[in-house]
Amino acid sequence: MYYFASDMHLGSGSAAESRARELALVEWLDRVAPTADGIYLVGDVFDFWYEYKRVVPKGFTRLLGKLAELSDRGIDICLMAGNHDMWQRDYLQKECGIRVRLAPEEVVLYGKRVHIEHGDEIYARKLGGATRLMNTIFRSKTARWLFSNFVHPDLALKFGQGWSHDSRKAKDVALPFEGLNDPMVAWARQRAEGGDIDYFVFGHNHCAEELILPEGPKVVCLGNWFSNPVFAQLAPDGTLTLEKV
Repeated sequence: MYYFASDMHLGSGSAAESRARELALVEWLDRVAPTADGIYLVGDVFDFWYEYKRVVPKGFTRLLGKLAELSDRGIDICLMAGNHDMWQRDYLQKECGIRVRLAPEEVVLYGKRVHIEHGDEIYARKLGGATRLMNTIFRSKTARWLFSNFVHPDLALKFGQGWSHDSRKAKDVALPFEGLNDPMVAWARQRAEGGDIDYFVFGHNHCAEELILPEGPKVVCLGNWFSNPVFAQLAPDGTLTLEKV
């Protein structure tokens, strides 16, 4: 089996709420590990993550230990960056032995070509204006260099955690899913015209949705882990389904 999950936002809410989501994620990893050929965590696992050359955010010990354990057992684990945890260097690769992807991935699994990405850039291009500008700045190597060299880690984490908190207060936890008019679905339909994609797997919008496109491929949105968490699983027969945790 290949497994996909996203948007745990560890570190958001109260310490108890964040710890509960972390424990739920660790328990889920334990449950799927015996049958896993690979596990994809498709962005925003952390509500804010910023790595300096020698400094990383404290906390998340149970999750990081579990990822290292499963990686040591030979399970391929891929952490894809979301808009809340894109500022990564090499700590998670070296310490936990997992793969980190800062860009979308297209891969053949059990004979099916799967496009996997968090989806925030698709929404940013659709919304334009300040949203797209902010996303561009956050992904800028220059902005990151300035931030890393001129902002103390304590201030960086205070800023980032505050920004994440304010961002969540300003909008609903889940973006409204618009079916065939949803930005990610519309983008997938354009990409599907090439005829080589079987499945699209997205995070970001916090909606748990499955949709067959008129062009044939299936879109799966991975929901969130604030309430009723879900995950997707790709079976060896090539069937991709959304399941409750």
